[in-house]
Amino acid sequence: MPIVAWYGIPPDETSVERYQELRASGANYTYMYYRSLESAEKALDAAAKTDVKLMVRCAELQSATEATVRRFMNHPGLAGYYIFDEPSTRDFPMVAELVRKVRSIDPKHFAYVNLLPNYATKQQLGIDSYREYVRAFIREVPVQWLSFDHYPILDTGVRDIWYENLEIFSAEARNAGKAFWAFALTVAHGPYPIPTLSQLRLQVFSNLAYGAQGIQYFTYCTPYEEGMNFRNGPITRDLKRSDVYYNMQAVNREIKDLSGVFLGAKVVSVAHTGASIPQGTVPLKSLPAPIKQLATKGTGAVVSVLKNGKTNYLVIVNRDFRQPMDLTIRCGPGVKQVRKNGTLVNVGTNIKTVNVSPGDIAIYMF
Repeated sequence: MPIVAWYGIPPDETSVERYQELRASGANYTYMYYRSLESAEKALDAAAKTDVKLMVRCAELQSATEATVRRFMNHPGLAGYYIFDEPSTRDFPMVAELVRKVRSIDPKHFAYVNLLPNYATKQQLGIDSYREYVRAFIREVPVQWLSFDHYPILDTGVRDIWYENLEIFSAEARNAGKAFWAFALTVAHGPYPIPTLSQLRLQVFSNLAYGAQGIQYFTYCTPYEEGMNFRNGPITRDLKRSDVYYNMQAVNREIKDLSGVFLGAKVVSVAHTGASIPQGTVPLKSLPAPIKQLATKGTGAVVSVLKNGKTNYLVIVNRDFRQPMDLTIRCGPGVKQVRKNGTLVNVGTNIKTVNVSPGDIAIYMF
């Protein structure tokens, strides 16, 4: 599964050793801005030696598109071309033109555009409705797959419109027949705290439960931007590993072990349990036939049914990143539990209560 380290290795720190460290975090894609074609090529060379793929962003991609694409298109370290981040609808014509031009030269690699979250203002969106913003982008910009960011965890708790964003984006991507990638926040700044392991799990597993086919981390190295107070990214300003690096690494190991569940999966349904469910979501009212009973104690859960090939999965995410959740479940014959390491265990038909850690996941296969 694509796992992207946004704001990866700074150009002046490019080395095989730095890319090995990035790869050891579990990321296999990365993105950085390069001030010259030479620095981009140096980074591609280092990335290619460590099984990391690079999204290239440089001014020449716009000013000398054909020459730049032809220079990099056969490089083994290339993942794709970074086109634009968080465009308004006003930007769509320009973005679409560049995407078409890049893809006409190199149809094998992706053209990357990342969309705004639903807490963006109407002025930022350039349109009144978030759903119409997403639909307009899909209609106008011919990208191979979709991406959006939403950073839900604040110092004060979880944004109440986060799951509505996932509902809209997942549905519109599905209607368009396109995969989508989503984000988890790994760097503290402004109202956003230093992320804990449970906060990272909640973001990643919620995205996957809604069908995300790629996970992106903002950021890997800690950026410096006046007034933003970026701090404690996975790699700190002095280029040391923080606790967040090891939390990110742990979650990425879990993603890899569970890739057989999520990579290539299609969403059948998503619902929520709890006395109060998130805005824009639907309450759990029915279960797939092999699942006879399901109840949660606590804040509530995301309950997703995914289909991957001929296999179905029930995915339950604890929506509380602070407290564990008791999951009571009774299954019919033949249902197996998928452990976090990807191994399977027979469930049996007796009623069971499972303790799900904060932000964590339980998975059943049938």
